[in-house]
Amino acid sequence: MSIKWVLCWQPNAGTTINSQILIEVCKCVESINGVKEGGWKNTFCFYKPMLKEQANASEFPQRFLGASLQEQPDKFYMALSRKRLIVEAESSMQTIMENLQSYRIKFALNCEGFQYRLGDFRVRVGKVVPINSENLRGIVMEMEYLPISSWKTSHLIMSEFLEILKETLGKKSLPGHFVHAEQNFSEFGLSDQYTSRHTVVQYASILAQMSTTAQ
Repeated sequence: MSIKWVLCWQPNAGTTINSQILIEVCKCVESINGVKEGGWKNTFCFYKPMLKEQANASEFPQRFLGASLQEQPDKFYMALSRKRLIVEAESSMQTIMENLQSYRIKFALNCEGFQYRLGDFRVRVGKVVPINSENLRGIVMEMEYLPISSWKTSHLIMSEFLEILKETLGKKSLPGHFVHAEQNFSEFGLSDQYTSRHTVVQYASILAQMSTTAQ
């Protein structure tokens, strides 16, 4: 599998995120010969246990993130960040949980936008919005390098590509910048070889920061 960095837009102090920033970021990617390949969407749901007896509270995770990724349409991922655990299941797991009434969705978010191809790279730029709403919560970017699947080996070329993007965005004088937070994947039992679980860890970290304002 290819390698992927997930970045989030950090607005400058005193400024807010708006859809015009998203439009300008897409224009920047196109300005460095990014070829639009179409749309993309990932869906994330924050689940909360439906406890019939409070005495059982300690037996269930208080909350976890469920992830449906476009790159793995037949899979469903559960991120239990406090336990440093990422579980991969069949996509039918969502239906099973609904039927068992063991967990309910507290709130859900879509990350959706456009994807571009730039040689060996693929860049996805999208907005973070609650399902059934256009209330913008954030902007994310996925940087994907297709030839390499090793996190460590790809670090230099990914860093260099990010600098090119930052330099291009800098010419627009936008009120903020993209941030990439390094993750310690070994804490989740993940190896150097990249998988969709690594993607979920990155999104879980970003969305946890947004969750307090997305309820």
